[in-house]
Amino acid sequence: MEAKAQLNMIRISARKVRLVVDAIRNKPVDVAIANLQNMDKRSAEPVLKLLNSAIANAVNNNGMDADKLYVKEAYVNEGPTLKRFRPRAHGRAYEILKRTSHITIVVSDER
Repeated sequence: MEAKAQLNMIRISARKVRLVVDAIRNKPVDVAIANLQNMDKRSAEPVLKLLNSAIANAVNNNGMDADKLYVKEAYVNEGPTLKRFRPRAHGRAYEILKRTSHITIVVSDER
């Protein structure tokens, strides 16, 4: 059985979050939590909260045992990009792209 949690529109680029998510994929949840707590990345904290949410969904909604769970799927998709402009020399404008991402974590008790 599976349980899922999603985090949409987080204001960190998908490329940066993928570095963190790749480190926890296909690992038991206790190992994944330990990795995230010791990781020195800004995106580690929201991914840790999302993993805890997926574990809570598994335990409370589906009655699974938290000790037997592992991270079955973890992926990051690009969200909409916010476009902002900065003034530059000679009356020009320089575009700033503020990227967002959507994170999904699926935990399961079956290998």
